[in-house]
Formats: sequence, C-alpha cells, structure tokens
Amino acid sequence: MSFIPSAILNKLYNRTSLRNADGVVRFSVKNRLSPASLNQIKRVVLDGQVIPIEKISVACDGGPAFAAGRISAKKPVNFPLGTLLTFDLDIEPLGEGQHDLEVVFEAPPFGRLILEVNDSLKTAAQAPGAIPRDSKDDYSADVIQARRDFVREHTGAELEHISQHSFDPHVAQGNIEHFTGVAQVPLGFAGPLLVRGEHAQGEFYVPLATSEGTLVASYNRGMKVLHRSGGVKCAVVGDNMQRAPAFVFEDAAQARRFADWLVERTEDIKAACEETDPFIRLKYIDYYLASKFAFLRFNFTTGDAAGMNMVGKATFAACNWILQHCDAVEIHRFFLESNFATDKKASMINMMRTRGKRVTAEAVIKRDALLEIMDADTESLYHHSKVANLGSMLSGANNNGCHSANAITAIFLATGQDVANVSESSMGLLYSELTPEKDLYMSITLPSLIVATCGGGTGLPTQRESLEAMSCYGVGKVNKLAEIVAGTVLAGEISLAAAISSLDWVSSHEEFGRNDPAANKS
Repeated sequence: MSFIPSAILNKLYNRTSLRNADGVVRFSVKNRLSPASLNQIKRVVLDGQVIPIEKISVACDGGPAFAAGRISAKKPVNFPLGTLLTFDLDIEPLGEGQHDLEVVFEAPPFGRLILEVNDSLKTAAQAPGAIPRDSKDDYSADVIQARRDFVREHTGAELEHISQHSFDPHVAQGNIEHFTGVAQVPLGFAGPLLVRGEHAQGEFYVPLATSEGTLVASYNRGMKVLHRSGGVKCAVVGDNMQRAPAFVFEDAAQARRFADWLVERTEDIKAACEETDPFIRLKYIDYYLASKFAFLRFNFTTGDAAGMNMVGKATFAACNWILQHCDAVEIHRFFLESNFATDKKASMINMMRTRGKRVTAEAVIKRDALLEIMDADTESLYHHSKVANLGSMLSGANNNGCHSANAITAIFLATGQDVANVSESSMGLLYSELTPEKDLYMSITLPSLIVATCGGGTGLPTQRESLEAMSCYGVGKVNKLAEIVAGTVLAGEISLAAAISSLDWVSSHEEFGRNDPAANKS
C-alpha cells in the first residue's frame, strides 16, 4: 500500500465536473497516478450527507453506467492510467454555489484513497454560443456537420474547402477537439538532400508545408549546392527532455537542505520515474536555488517520442515519491512545472543544456558550385557571416542563424510535429570559415530540436505519408529525422546568405513569392 499525499491525490478529481445532468448529480475523477484496479466504492459524502450506495452508479470512459455496489474485490473494475470515472448520484438537484465532496474507494496497489474536495456547481446546459459537442462520439459525421452549420450561421463563412478531408475524423481523436475540417497547407518536396550522417545516410526528398513563396525553391537550390559539394555531415550530439518542478520551503536554508537530500536519493527518484513508461530514462536532475525555492530540472530521454507528456507523467511520479519520503525538511507546497523547462520558449538554458535533440550539420561548400548555382562567391558569404554575427549581438538575439525557423516550421507542419516547439527548435548557432582552397566550411548547430517519429500528430494520415517519404516513420527513426532536419536547415542558410550576397533576395521573391489576386486575374 502506498501513501498518496493529499496534494497529489486531489488531482484525481476533475475540477468543475460537478453538475446537475439527466436527472442526476454528476462528477468525475481521472486516474493520473498509475495503472490500478477499482475494488470498492466505500463511501460518497456530499455536503455532509452520506449517499446510499444503491443511489450511486459509475461509468468508465463514457461507457454504460452500472451500479457502484457491483464493484468488489471479486469483481474489480480495471482502472488504467488516464481512465475517466464518472459518478452519477440519484439525488435531488444541487443548488448553485460551493459544495463539499468526499469519495472513498479501494484501488490496489494504492489501497484506500480518500478524496476531499470543494467544487462549484456547473449546469448541464450549454452556454449561449457554445460550439456543438457530442459526449458519446464527438467525431461523428452528424456532430461535425452540426459544427459546420454552427460556424456558417455565426460567421457567414461557407467552409467549402475546410470541410473537405480524405481521412476518417476519428483518427484525429487525441490530436484535436471540436473537429470541423482541415487546414490545407500547400506542400512541396525539395531535394535530393545528400546526407552523410550517423543515422541518415543517402539522398532524401524533404516535404515542406508552407504558404511562403520562394521557400521550397530556396531550400532546393541549397540542397543542390550541398550535393555538388559532397553532401552534408550530420550528428546528434545531445538528447534531453525536461520537466521543471519547483518546491517551496520555510526559508533558503531549508531549500539547500532539500537539495542535499535530493542528491542522496537520486537513484530512488530515478526508479520512480522509470516505472511510468518503458521508454523513458532519467539522465540527471539539475537544481537551482533562489529565495526559499528549489527549482529542479529533470532531464530525460524519451525514445522516438517528443516526450512532453511522458516527462510530465514521470516527473509527477517523482514528485509524489519525494512528498512521501522527504524527511529532511518540511515541504510547504510544490508545482509540477515552474516555467523553468522553458517549454515552447527560446532560452539560454536550453541553448546551453539542450532540450530535445542537439544536432549539428556541417559541410565544405565548393567555391565553383556556389558560383555556378547561386552566382555568389565563398568570400562574400564569409564576410556576410561576420556582419550578421555582429548584427545578432547588437540586436540581443540568443542565436545567429539566418532563418532556421522556415525549414523547421515547414517540416513540422508536414510531419505532424508540435509546431509550437518551433520557438525553441529554431535556435541556430551558425559558424563558417574559409579553407585554404577558398571553399567555405559552414555548420549549424540546433541545440533544442524537438522532433518525434511516433506519437502525437505523426500518425495522422498526411503527416505519416510525409515521414514515410523519408523513411522516418516509427520506432528507431527519430535521430535520422533530426539529422535530415538539420541538413535542410543548413541548405536554407546557404541559400539565403547567397541570395543576400548576390542581391538576388528581392528579385527571387518578386519572381516566386508573389500571390497577388489582382495580378492573377489577368
């Protein structure tokens, strides 16, 4: 039997789930701890009144409701991680305002769990202007059509193109809510990109989803220069994914004593983390003390997944273990995330310590190839790099790449990555030097590239096709994808620097990057 601190345990309750609905009083809990079974619902108390067991029914994950009295040690209910358990109480409707709720149940391996929460009543009626939903099947054709009709009625937009999609909307469950249609972003391929990496080897045609004219053409010519120069070398040199909880103490001295205790128990905490997922590994824990707070950074590897959900679950388990076992000091409270992981934000700590994959792409650009393909010489590119470095410093930028976000955003859209992670993924450290032969060595290091080849949006039909086009879908492919992304970024850096140096930048956009409706009418 495990002791679960109330601060953790009460997170099982779905806040604001209390409501009058379908002639019953309803609320729900969700297993956010670990796989368990439900052996008995011992007691439900609402506003001090014990609810008779025969007036309680439950349903798992939206399935059919059944009498709570049927649950026993001989007839347990499976309660996997993430399962939503909905309680229906056959009692008089509640009035508006605050209500006290206590739920006691037996759930091995935790034993007896007691939830004591306060919640405000939520009415079952939809708020005015609420988008249509279906609690039983929110991805059915009927509810999707209802949402389209709703949007048409409220906005006047016809949604002709948004409504057209080639896959069963049910495959998007877990990727989007209120599914109404699709945003069709133009997609083109650039290549071949010749990669000589540790994981990616050979020629690749890279999918780029974008609405920016010249982009695909620019990356294509950068790849052509790289190919003529013998290809691009790539290597993944670091791999970390973080969650950063904060613990609060009486004073700074207690925060320091907690950090000392943490170092002594790191192996125990590591074991608690790694029990949550077979693919997660805790590498180390950083700690940073400020005022009466201890900011921790748990650093994990997460296999071929981006891993934000995995590290959240593992760190939650670690915090639970810490709250149970810390006898060195009194912990006043904790927060699972302190913003110190800097998720979806560029930061110096991720530049230095790595978030996601740290990957470098490098190549020696042949002077003749650059002159022939881009009408620019290596000396001009080298000179531009020095000017651009100074410009980056003057501006206060924390990186000196030209436009790595272009390639990364386009690949992320095409392959189902979390596009918001472009914020940290696009930090680029660009370096160049002239060789004695007047060729140009160039490298780009992406210290915080967050990519996945399974999970998240990678399994959506079009995104999977894009990954499969590079043979990057599934387990064991994430480092290969990271190297391809880095090589593509370098191709774009070469192309843009050459366009600036040869004064082709504006003319190229005039030729390829205009979509003027007035001009297109002629």
